[in-house]
This record gives sequence, C-alpha cells and structure tokens, in this order.
Amino acid sequence: MAYVASLELLRRLREGDAWALGRLISRAEAGVAEARPALAEVYRSAGSAHVIGLTGVPGSGKSTLVAKLTAALRARGEKVGIVAIDPSSPYSGGAILGDRIRMSELAEDPGVFIRSMATRGATGGMARAALDAVDVLDVAGFRTILLETVGVGQDEVEVAHASDTTVVVSAPGLGDEIQAIKAGVLEIADIHVVSKCDRDDALRTLTDLKQMLTLGTLVGPKREWAIPVVGVSSYSGQGIDTLLERITAHRDALAASELGSQRRRRVAQFRLEKTAQTLLLERFAAGARGFAPALAASLVDRATDPYAAAGRLIAQTLHEEFSDELA
Repeated sequence: MAYVASLELLRRLREGDAWALGRLISRAEAGVAEARPALAEVYRSAGSAHVIGLTGVPGSGKSTLVAKLTAALRARGEKVGIVAIDPSSPYSGGAILGDRIRMSELAEDPGVFIRSMATRGATGGMARAALDAVDVLDVAGFRTILLETVGVGQDEVEVAHASDTTVVVSAPGLGDEIQAIKAGVLEIADIHVVSKCDRDDALRTLTDLKQMLTLGTLVGPKREWAIPVVGVSSYSGQGIDTLLERITAHRDALAASELGSQRRRRVAQFRLEKTAQTLLLERFAAGARGFAPALAASLVDRATDPYAAAGRLIAQTLHEEFSDELA
C-alpha cells in the first residue's frame, strides 16, 4: 500500500476513519518527522476531551476498573478512548499488550478505541507519545479518554501532569496497608479508589486512607477540592456509578474555579518539557555519532576518563546541532 501523508490521515480522521486514527497514533509513537505538522494541527484542534488518568501499583486492578468504567460510560452513550501504557518487550521494544487482552470484551465496540503503548524506557509510567495519542483521540471525537499507566510503583507520578482528573487505585492485601502512600503518589490523586472492596480486609484500607486525607486537610494548605475515597468492586459493579459521579464533580470543579486554569498550565508545562526532552535526545543521538568514535578510542587508551569524555561529547554535539538556532 502506498504511503499516505499524515495531513491526509488527519483529514480522514476528521471524517471518522478508524484506520487513519490508528495510523496517526502509530506515527506519533514512532516519532516520524513527516507527521509533526499534522500532529501540530491536531494539538491546535484538541482540548475538548476530559482526560482521566489512572495509576497505582501492579495488582491493584487498574485494567479491570478501566473496562468497567468504559462499559458504564458506553451505557450512557459516550465514546471512550483508552490509552493503556504497557511494559516494553525486552526483545522488540513494543508493548506486551496485557491491558488490551484484559479489555478484550470491549474490542468489538465501535464506540471504544483501545491503544496499547510501550513505555520504551520512559520513567514515571508514561510513554513518550501518550499525550499525542490523547490529542488524536480528542480530535477523533472521543470526549472521555482514559489514560492508564503501566503501574511502576513509586515514581509513577507523571500521569498527574498529563490528565484532567487523576485516579489513584489501591487494593487491600498487597503488603502495605495503603499502597498509595509511596513517594508522593498519595498527593497526586484527585480521587482515591480502593478496588476489590468486596473483600473483608478492604474496610481497613478505606478507613486508613480517609484518616490520612483528613489529617492532611488539618495540617496542610486548604484545598479547593476535597479528595474523595471510593470503594469499588469490579466483580459486582459496586461503586462504579459513585466513581463516575466523583469524576464528573471534579470536572465541574475544574471548570468553575482557578483550579482548572492551574491544571491546564501544569499540563502545558509538562508537555513542553517532555517534547523538548524528546527532540533533544533525538538530535543528540544523531549528532553524537560523528564525535563518539574518537572519544571512545581515547577511553580505550585511558587517555581520558568517562566523565570528561562525556562532557566533551555533549559540548561538541550540542554546538554542532544547535549552532544555527542559537546564532
């Protein structure tokens, strides 16, 4: 099949072409330079969707919860986009696709689009192109987008800078009484969810979370949004409607206060820094090839040390790659 220009894909996307949707996301994920003008146009046209980020430790039931939330949203007639960030394969670098397998019952629904993305070494639980994928889904008419992170544990906080509403999922019986209380993960939540609440030991986790949040309101700064704790059971469906009500309430709170403006500025700054890091790494990798062999040879001869050689490599590469922009 002949290569279809990305701007043509964007035109087809706006006409409802599901193939164009998947192809444009693939090009964003691969970092195809030809796609950047189309993605720039996508960004300018996006901004209507409500992005719900879900994070939590492995085993907390995030993927099952996403499936249940999606089914409930579809019952209300909403189109739902899902960006499920999976671990990377150590062989191909691609997503292992565990989330898509767990959501297989949604795959035949034309009102649901599921995209698995590999982390490809990204820290913080976020794939590099996840925000591009969110924008593409937004332009395609998906007004609710669920962004599920990989579940890496303590450093999984970037989702709070990429979503309108951040849901942190905990589960009883995973070792610690409250798995969310790790390296700032507690603080990023707009809504706390305790999954598997049909279990006997779930009440203690719910109680402990509520007590900690109450303590935080007493000793910390006053919040415009009181963080709720919702118990859910994906097995019985208990709490799913309540969670959707809390998500809607948070969306309304963002629209009605300075909280929303602050959130949009934070997302924009995160997007700027993430994109700059990506472009810098791409250009550095390309430019460093011309300088690295000689510097590596000096390391072999022990004529220099790794730190000095690396410093020279950075200086030479950046001067070569960015001298025109800085002139």
